[in-house]
Amino acid sequence: MHRTAIYPGSFDPVTKGHVNIIERGLKIFDKIIVTILCNPSKKSFFSVEERTEMLQVSLKKFSNVEIDSYNGLLVDYAVKREANAILRGMRAVSDFEYEFQLALMNRKLNREIQTVFLMTSLRWIFTSSSIIKEAAKFGGDISDMVPSVVSQKIKEKFGPV
Repeated sequence: MHRTAIYPGSFDPVTKGHVNIIERGLKIFDKIIVTILCNPSKKSFFSVEERTEMLQVSLKKFSNVEIDSYNGLLVDYAVKREANAILRGMRAVSDFEYEFQLALMNRKLNREIQTVFLMTSLRWIFTSSSIIKEAAKFGGDISDMVPSVVSQKIKEKFGPV
């Protein structure tokens, strides 16, 4: 049986915490499709094309990872891609309620698609894309929290501080 998971998110931008979840998820799944979910109600810092490029560079060492984007119901996308699971990372207890509600809704929509939660490694527990962007905006050094391509792209966007 081939085990494929969808790892959805905005990845705006991808962090080392995301990479850690993918690396650990590959110990469970044969293939992970990292999927940029396009949410029209969210204003993105990076375009889908920029996020795709940063993910491709950041994840190039993983031959069994694919990058894609999608706008619609996640369970429909999972069926379309023949995935049997949704992979989600959780940083803290505060993530749990929201993630649990999403998992229950996805299960209601399609009982064949399982949700698997992985706790973020302690090293990345405080890291989020929005916190990283905020720190970078004011000149904070974020280079150890994101892949080097992301650090460079953020510097290009913000310019000198």
